[in-house]
Amino acid sequence: MQMSEHGCGLLTQWEGFETKAYDDGVGVLTIGVGHALTPAEKSSGTVNIGGTAVPYAQGLTLAQVQALLASDLPAYENTLNDSIAVDLNQNQFDALVSFCFNIGIAGFHGSSALKDVNNSAFDEVPDDLRKWNKAGGVFNQGLANRRENEIKLWLGQI
Repeated sequence: MQMSEHGCGLLTQWEGFETKAYDDGVGVLTIGVGHALTPAEKSSGTVNIGGTAVPYAQGLTLAQVQALLASDLPAYENTLNDSIAVDLNQNQFDALVSFCFNIGIAGFHGSSALKDVNNSAFDEVPDDLRKWNKAGGVFNQGLANRRENEIKLWLGQI
């Protein structure tokens, strides 16, 4: 499966859309739609978009931010496609891509959400997502709000 256009729109809303690099609040230099700059990107001053090194010091264009997101998403989509052993509907898939995008692939692999999904314990997933509401070990209302939005997406309410 792939994230839907609806899911991409919600992810962009929840992550934010920034053409210039910024600190995400816990010390991670980020650009675009939640793209955490790698050490190589920081040292080179470029991001790889579709195989092209694009300088970001003066900011990215709207099209470049969209292309960067399009190049970032497959890693998370593939993680879900490879890790989930049950059928999901599009809203459920989109919610989990957003969740994985936010907490990272390693976090997703170790999450109770993945275990419950694979055990078809779909009713447990909202509580699993709610556990991920901290940034730097401290409760973060923005993350709590995001988890509630992901839950609404999971349930097909948005």
